[in-house]
Amino acid sequence: MDPAPPAAAPPARERIAKVVLDSPLPRLDHLFDYRIPAALADDAVPGVRVKVPLRVAGRVADGWIVAVADTSEAPGELSPIDRVVSPAPVLAPEVWRLARAVADRNAGVASDVLRIAVPKRQARVEQRWLAGERPAAAPVEAEPDPIAEALVGGRRIAALPTAHVVEVAGAWVGGWAADVALVAAAVAAAGRSTIVAVPDRRDLDQLEAALAAGPAAGLVLRIDASRAPAARYRAHLTALEPGPHVVIGNRSAVHAPAAELGAIVVWEEADPFHQEPLAPYAATRDVALLRQEQSGAGLLLLSSSRSSAVQRLVELGWMEEWGAPRGRPDVVLTPDDGRGARIPSAAYQAVQRALVAGPVLVQVARPGDAALRALRAGEAPVPIDAGRTAHELGRAFAGVPVIVADGEHVRDTVPPGPGLVVATRGAEPRAPGGYRAVLLLDGARMLLRESLWVAEDCLRWWSAAAALAAQDAPVHLVGVTGDVATALATWRSADFAARQLADRRALRFPPAVRLAAATGPVRAVDELVEAWAAVGADVLSRTAEERGERVVVRFPTGAGRRVADVAKEALVRHGSARRPKPPAPPPPVLRVRFDPHEPF
Repeated sequence: MDPAPPAAAPPARERIAKVVLDSPLPRLDHLFDYRIPAALADDAVPGVRVKVPLRVAGRVADGWIVAVADTSEAPGELSPIDRVVSPAPVLAPEVWRLARAVADRNAGVASDVLRIAVPKRQARVEQRWLAGERPAAAPVEAEPDPIAEALVGGRRIAALPTAHVVEVAGAWVGGWAADVALVAAAVAAAGRSTIVAVPDRRDLDQLEAALAAGPAAGLVLRIDASRAPAARYRAHLTALEPGPHVVIGNRSAVHAPAAELGAIVVWEEADPFHQEPLAPYAATRDVALLRQEQSGAGLLLLSSSRSSAVQRLVELGWMEEWGAPRGRPDVVLTPDDGRGARIPSAAYQAVQRALVAGPVLVQVARPGDAALRALRAGEAPVPIDAGRTAHELGRAFAGVPVIVADGEHVRDTVPPGPGLVVATRGAEPRAPGGYRAVLLLDGARMLLRESLWVAEDCLRWWSAAAALAAQDAPVHLVGVTGDVATALATWRSADFAARQLADRRALRFPPAVRLAAATGPVRAVDELVEAWAAVGADVLSRTAEERGERVVVRFPTGAGRRVADVAKEALVRHGSARRPKPPAPPPPVLRVRFDPHEPF
């Protein structure tokens, strides 16, 4: 008698993928459950890109698998994943956790954060990465560094950098860049990764040069928008590998994956370039604070001068101050001499003496092309700003080259010989060995700018320019008196920030409180304001707009999550409302932005 055939094995139970959709719609900002077909079981793992069906007109959406589970609590039958786009797990777990926290803090959508955090796929780069062998990184040997040791221990530090330029392997960089390179190398020697976020390309170039001259040179991964898409994606994939790594970039770098993260460093956290222009508009400093809490890594906020936002964290005991910076510029407060000239006689004399030894930096409000045209063609000077400044300097110091540096005339460095460099704040080039003198003009005009942060901004601009001076060179702040001038002259920005913070507490202005702005239809804004009032927010300003209104509210920092949750509910409710059919114009959209840098 033939034996009975073996019983067929029961089909394997399909697992469940928890998927976040790549959609900006607030009502879709949660995880969706999908079945993982047996054919996709090996590739459908957390972090991979997938295509999944929607229940709307048979559409297919992009998404990422965040987690895989055995069961689902979703009602009804689950749809299967359509396909796995790639088996590369490009969304690291720590990046997903950060994206969710950033979105929740700002009433945003997590997929908006993921578009910032995960570069667009480059198939060829990805295929080579999947096929390649990844040898372990060679150990890094570096000099011990006390800040690095503290960061690896999870401490949070606010510090000022070395206040002069430094030579590394033949290149002159800001002292801050050399400081960060030392810290990153020491963190790498401990087997941990570092993420460094800086405001712009010029800062990145300096930092990259400083790192290239040290023991962590082979660990640097540059992630910023100026890079070719393939290079940026390759750096992202490499950051997913076991470390240590040194990830550097602009504001998006703070979202980068980094196994064994030991330190997060933000340079010039108050710089406006750290304000993210895309929803949910989270600033680098705030993202770094969230990531530090989640990861336990150390946090270093390094800046030319202390901001009131960082001072608040210090006074709360959440951050610690770290010693005095190495080097301190010799700042001289130079009053106007009553002659009506933009450059007082004392400053002229300082320039005359300094030009014997090398270049002189003159910081102004707006250089412009008129300066160069007047100097080259002997034209009459234009009445204001750099045209007049450069013309006066050109006449007073005949035969001395004049260089203009601004947004249109970008200069990273200048020659070492005698020369006058007229630059806008933030556009100042570096000089080998430092400038032999620095003149800070137009300070009184800069302080008249309408901004909540004008005094702090000016102190940061002046401090950054002063740090470009040679160690024994004078820095003249012309025509400015008062508290902010004293803070620069004494190099005690923390004391100035403390006084600013005290004033802001009395006025109930940021950073003592938080702000949120809402724009949209009058009815939707009114409903949101009423809901916000119930959780502790009060109206600071209200203005009519062409098709609605705009309101700014303030609220205690401790009420932030409640205020954000209320805003998210309003966005979901308004986004789900019926829209009129064409040709009727669409109604205005309700939009919410937390912590606007310039709310008015």
